Amino acid sequence: MSHDSGMSRRGFVAVAVAGSFGANLARSRQSEVESEASLGSVDPTLASASVIAAAIRQKQLSSLEATSACLARIQAVNPLLNAVVQLRADEARAEARNADQELAQGKSRGPLHGVPMTIKDSLDTTGMITAAGTKGWAKRVPTEDATVVARLRAAGAIVMGKTNTPEITMSYVTDNLVYGRTNNPYDRSRTPGGSSGGAAAIIAAGGSPLDIGSDSGGSIRLPAHFCGVAGLKPTSGRVPLTGHVINFEGPWGSWTHLGPLARSVDDLILVLPIIAGFDWHDPHVVPMPLADHRRVQLRAMRVAMFADNGVGKVTAETAHTVQDAGRALRGAGMVVAEAALPEAELTSRLYSAAYTSDAGATLRRVLDRAGTKEHGPFLNWMDTVKAGTAAEVTDIIDQIDRLRSRSLGFLRNWDVLLCPVHTHPALPHGVDPMADGGTSYLVPINIMGWPAATVRCGTSLEGLPIGVQVVGRPWREDIVLAVAKELEHQFGGWKPPRI
Repeated sequence: MSHDSGMSRRGFVAVAVAGSFGANLARSRQSEVESEASLGSVDPTLASASVIAAAIRQKQLSSLEATSACLARIQAVNPLLNAVVQLRADEARAEARNADQELAQGKSRGPLHGVPMTIKDSLDTTGMITAAGTKGWAKRVPTEDATVVARLRAAGAIVMGKTNTPEITMSYVTDNLVYGRTNNPYDRSRTPGGSSGGAAAIIAAGGSPLDIGSDSGGSIRLPAHFCGVAGLKPTSGRVPLTGHVINFEGPWGSWTHLGPLARSVDDLILVLPIIAGFDWHDPHVVPMPLADHRRVQLRAMRVAMFADNGVGKVTAETAHTVQDAGRALRGAGMVVAEAALPEAELTSRLYSAAYTSDAGATLRRVLDRAGTKEHGPFLNWMDTVKAGTAAEVTDIIDQIDRLRSRSLGFLRNWDVLLCPVHTHPALPHGVDPMADGGTSYLVPINIMGWPAATVRCGTSLEGLPIGVQVVGRPWREDIVLAVAKELEHQFGGWKPPRI
């Protein structure tokens, strides 16, 4: 759910650009994928974006073939899912043809040259409707791309369409008054989660290898878990929010993060250096260099594992999946011990208090900017809560900052936290993912601003994916991704649904 609070102090001063480092890392990752991948006959509806990109570069697959295959898959599955809400099929094919012509002439735009993908509808896209699920923007066509979209296009990606999101990303369920409800590809009677539910659903179903999600309370990690794909929430201040419906303005910016969703951890590794870095717009981005996951030594890494935070009781299968993941990491030479991030109940309570302390005034400004006169039922809470007094709000700020300090002290003893994403696998439509502490494993990581990834490590009795959450220290996405990659290697990661 992409709702955020700036109740935590940012204190970030961006003074330099680290783009060249990110570009070099992306090129290095490109070479690694090409050397590792056994391309052969690549099916773009099953392959990772990294493998598709390598196949296109080595001319074993054309961009037009890849794009056409994904578009055909979208046409086949989207009537069942309602995951893709805007499609630019003709334009995407034309761009794919141009990408193939450029490659024939020895030209490459970057590591995603000719790779088709989708973009969450909360991110601005030039020439395409960006509604963000709200009625006031139902016909809005931005004149500029969001920073991350511009960077992906500059790296060669081809945007096929936009994926569904709850209204202004403010729900753990992907449904809105503009486009309606999105279904989970593993069981259409269940939700794919939110707010990046459309993105996760179409990736899992084979229609797109890659998308960009937003995460203020679990909006990347929860859909990745419910749909069995990989997702990364980077460190707060790593990726610019410029052009996202919940942007760097106002109190939600410090808890909102943009990051990739894909079928493979390799794709998270490939995309992060493309979208990260200072953009001269978002004042909260830190030009912090990205470390290389390949230099991470997993042996002797310290892992705190927990399947019970004292707030949300997980299913037995979820607990077993986390424990199995812990055993796998121990087998890889890591030091794994039972230790839970403390004060989960206080963290969840403060998150809710901060979220509602302005009685929805911040979100109403977003709706007013969109010209929305009628909002959906997921925002009805704004009409029932009372705004806090200045003393109450500043007390929440103080408590959150003290909590963040204590939590950072806890993390000093650990390189990685391994825990559930949610108490359950994908829930039936109509069941609130927030009920009974379900999202209490997600929101603390937004408050702290730490990086976290979701990777599939198990399957429920009903055949639903079960992911685990890998959480790291600030700015250590390299460790998070290295551990997630190891877990994906051990358990197989994404598995295609029968749809």
